[in-house]
Amino acid sequence: MRCLVSTETLPSRTRGEIISSSLGGFAAIFLIAWGSGWVLAAQDVPFIVASMGAAAVLIFAAPKSTMSQPWPLIAGHLISAAIGVSCAKFIPDLALASAVAVGGAIFCMHLSRCLHPPGGAAALVAVIGGDSIQALGYGYLLAPVGMNVLIILLVAVLFNNALAGKPYPMRKSEARD
Repeated sequence: MRCLVSTETLPSRTRGEIISSSLGGFAAIFLIAWGSGWVLAAQDVPFIVASMGAAAVLIFAAPKSTMSQPWPLIAGHLISAAIGVSCAKFIPDLALASAVAVGGAIFCMHLSRCLHPPGGAAALVAVIGGDSIQALGYGYLLAPVGMNVLIILLVAVLFNNALAGKPYPMRKSEARD
């Protein structure tokens, strides 16, 4: 039987790269969970932390990816969050609002050249998130989303440049998919 899973899907990493990317992800998510706890009810924090966890994998494990660069990170989250809040406010059916939020986020991220898959989660959380998320309305863009994007970006610059010795962000010509 032929194996469908390739071990060559990602370039091999050094032990130091694995450790620094893991520590960067740890530090970013710790700070995001702590900061989100100041803005949201405790039961709604996991929604935000989970969506930022996907961003952490991209930023720390694949910092050269075009989807990991600052423009996709920032704009992808904020544009998607705005679409999600709009859907939550104006589309009463949860299933339809969820679908329009994610589909609309993908569409707008493509148009804005800021495709960042965790942006889809930012849009979806605005629709399905708990009461404290819903109560924020468009404030959701500033805190927790904007705050968390700033945290993860600052930690990424620190960990990738200072600790791992990997330049981040990449120059446009260096970034790759």
